[in-house]
Amino acid sequence: MYAEERQQAIGTMVSQRGRMSVAALSETFGVTTETVRRDLAFLERIGQIRRVHGGAVPTGSLHVTEPGMAERDQTRAQQKDRIARCAVTYLPPTGGSVIFDAGTTTGRMIPELPTENDFTAVTNSVPIGARLASMNSFSLILLGGRVRGVTQAVVGEDALRLLSTLRVDVAFIGTNAISVGHGLSTPDSEEAAVKRAMVKAANHVVVVADSTKVGREHLISFAPLDSIDVLITDEEISPTDTSEFHDHGIEVVIA
Repeated sequence: MYAEERQQAIGTMVSQRGRMSVAALSETFGVTTETVRRDLAFLERIGQIRRVHGGAVPTGSLHVTEPGMAERDQTRAQQKDRIARCAVTYLPPTGGSVIFDAGTTTGRMIPELPTENDFTAVTNSVPIGARLASMNSFSLILLGGRVRGVTQAVVGEDALRLLSTLRVDVAFIGTNAISVGHGLSTPDSEEAAVKRAMVKAANHVVVVADSTKVGREHLISFAPLDSIDVLITDEEISPTDTSEFHDHGIEVVIA
């Protein structure tokens, strides 16, 4: 295979899979990692890919903006429903405590909650808080602060102050993106701070994210991979990504 053909094939593969590592590309095309890095440098110069730690992602996968709640709620709805149903199996026993991060996938968990369980729920999500408030079997702590309209999530110093005093059994965390090199990431600094505090407050961290989030990177990292215990995603996650997450001690669950 000529270099031009290999570079075109690499560009297509990165575009289709969302992220490819240097090691995987080296093995796929039977060339050295140095050759792959030169190919990636060329593809980045022509604007086809963006190089990240250990590999490459499509140019459009590095974001600084985010869609609104309505658009996000309609995206990959079936996968999110399956992820939510799987996530409730990680709830603590009766009497335990849980954080529900703001997000459309965590929001889908609420109708699936077993009403016979009695636990304390903490959330920074206005819609999640409203639904939990109507369910008498749960004790609700709604974080206070400024509400971001685009995500309907509470952010700011008041929320961070309360989270710093808490220790919960399980935190269910949503993310805009997850990658080996950048961890969990999101576009907004205030929301990243709250997510970071939620991860820190939990004994067990369960990330709920469909496979389109995998290999993507947003502006601000709020948690490294070694702070995650479980990733619940859908069947379209690649074997390479699954293996890399396993190598970082993460249990990957396919919903």
